[in-house]
Amino acid sequence: MDRQKTVLIVEDEKNIVDILRFNLQREGYQTLEAYDGEDGLNKARSEKPDLILLDVMLPRMNGFDVCRALRQAGDNVPVIILTAREEETDKVLGLEIGADDYITKPFSMRELIARVGANIRRTSMTAPAAANAAANAMAVSGSLSINTESRQVFRDGQAIDLTQREYELLTFLASHPNKVYSRVDLMEQVWNYGYVGDDVRTVDVTVRRLREKIEVNPASPAYILTRRGVGYYFSVQD
Repeated sequence: MDRQKTVLIVEDEKNIVDILRFNLQREGYQTLEAYDGEDGLNKARSEKPDLILLDVMLPRMNGFDVCRALRQAGDNVPVIILTAREEETDKVLGLEIGADDYITKPFSMRELIARVGANIRRTSMTAPAAANAAANAMAVSGSLSINTESRQVFRDGQAIDLTQREYELLTFLASHPNKVYSRVDLMEQVWNYGYVGDDVRTVDVTVRRLREKIEVNPASPAYILTRRGVGYYFSVQD
């Protein structure tokens, strides 16, 4: 039987925590709670939850800094940013520092539960030793290779540290070489739910982060290319 998944709620408003706890537990999740950023970071490190719901405006340490600290330490736990702010710059910043998703308050509980489930389903499997993973990786283009069992990506045999969303986007595009996908297509195929309006920036930011990690020169990418006015595609190299 699969282990019950755990969601860490990092939110300073107790009424919101109570609502989230009730609805998540009703859906079968275990929950942990933290009411400030420092406690949230400590619990993320010690308890190893399957997903974190992370408010931005927190006492002692804001949500952006919590997410940044986790990513800098190599922790790729899925993070959904909760924010009352609607400015696009705040949403983009959360994605740029490594958040997997964001949702703006007030939010639909049904939508939040759907996003929690979609992100948890993408949780990376435990990886074998890097040497074995690299040896068993399948070359997809040029010096880039992917081991789908360990969910690791390599360039010239060296492991590249990707978030689960970056990994999913790369493997989806690489499995459909030279086929162009719009941002809306990618939201539906990779994110597993639709976005509207400016939220399509999610794809742009994830592509930019991914290029910074897999490309020799991100300003002149060789793997993930843009078809202006249409979308993105994966180019196969010799």
